[in-house]
Order: sequence, then C-alpha cells, then structure tokens
Amino acid sequence: METTRVLFCRLFLVLYLLQMVTPSSEQFMVKGIKGPILAPFGGEVELSCQLSPPQSAQHMEIRWFRNRYTQPIYLYKAGKDLYGETTSRYVERTELLKDAIGEGKVTLKIFNVSVDDDGQYHCFFRDGDFSEEDVTEVKVTATSSDIQIFVHPPNTKGLIMECHSGGWFPQPQMDWRDSRGDILLPTSKSHSQDGDKLFNMKMTLLLRDAHSGNVACYLRNPLTGQEERTSIVLAVLYSIANRDKVSMQSGRAKS
Repeated sequence: METTRVLFCRLFLVLYLLQMVTPSSEQFMVKGIKGPILAPFGGEVELSCQLSPPQSAQHMEIRWFRNRYTQPIYLYKAGKDLYGETTSRYVERTELLKDAIGEGKVTLKIFNVSVDDDGQYHCFFRDGDFSEEDVTEVKVTATSSDIQIFVHPPNTKGLIMECHSGGWFPQPQMDWRDSRGDILLPTSKSHSQDGDKLFNMKMTLLLRDAHSGNVACYLRNPLTGQEERTSIVLAVLYSIANRDKVSMQSGRAKS
C-alpha cells in the first residue's frame, strides 16, 4: 500500500513538471497592421489586430495603449468594456469592434482624429499568465486647398509676393514655380502652428526683373503626396505696377 502511494506521488510530480515545461496550447502571437496607417484629421481610423493561431478572445484581457501600459485608451476585460479605466480624452472617441472576437480579431475605431493621435498604438492580449502584443503606427494627415497670394505695391527693389496657407499636417513642402514648372528661390519661408497643431505656412518671393506668364505657389503633403496650388498672372501685375508708377510720377510732376 505504501509502495503504491509513493508511485502515485512520483507520477503526480512527473505530470506536474511536464505541465510546467510543456508549451501551453493556449499560447499565441498578436499580429497587427504592418506599415503606417494614414488617419485624416477630423476623420476616423481603424486599427485591427488578430491572434495567431485564431482562437476566441472573449475571455481575455484586451488592452490598447499608447506610451504607458497603465494608461489604456481602451480596455476590455472579463467580457466587459471598462470605460472607467480608460484615458479620459479617448473615452468618447473610441469603440472596440468585436464582431470577430470569437476568431481572435478586434478593431479599435478612433473618431474625430486630432494631431495628438499621431504615433504608436500597442494592441495587447492577456490570457491568464500569458500575454503578447503588437505595435501599429498612425500618421495623421491634413491637406488644405485654401492658398492665397498677396502682392505688395512695387518698390525700388522689385515686386514682392506672399503666399499663405493654413491647415496642414505634417509640415508641407512649399515652393514657388514659374509657368514652365521651374522652382523660383523664395526670399523667405516661415511657419507656425494653430490651436489644433496644424501648420500655417508663409512664403515670400521678390521679383527684381519683369517676368511673363504665371507664378504659382505649390504645397505638397509629404505623407500622402497630395499637392495643392494657386497661381497669379504676372503680365497683369506688371501692367498694374507700371500704371501705378506713371500715376506716382504724374503726381510728383504736378506738385
């Protein structure tokens, strides 16, 4: 009887040790979307991740976070959405789509995208003591068609033009071009950011000699490649400039 008890204890110990060293069939990998995801400013973006091999994640903890694990932007645990533990600025702007959670796939939807949403997102799954995560990068983009060219009254240096445009992210490429598409060197470039952290651009051009044709102000979003422009006809400008010069000379002659 004692021998049987000893053998049983040894068998139990062997099975326990095997359980400790044998990989669990519940282990998995997390696969997110590769490559940056472009998110339009003010719009929506969806971030998906999938367990591999596919398996139900209904009982798991699913956590989305940015820089800190302890500050989730979305938390699903024990079959419930835990809004009380979510970072406040994401509470009313996020939704976890769980239609395919039975196969281990979830999608985080972010509404009203802002510049602050630019960056990395961690998709984290925990099942008991085992956890895995993957990282997806979001690039926020904003493009504006509001481009204006202002012309200063001509002086002894020449004709000065300014191009203004706001509502861009990230900072756009900005150039002056002539009617042939050749780049004209600007006198200056500057930028600022508004309350939404969108870029406002300003660029000036000094024309010392008469030009024919058009001069255009080009802006290009470096992420999307989208390009916007506006142009002005120089022939008309120089006609106006010469007329103003004649009027100024006539005014001096009369005095």
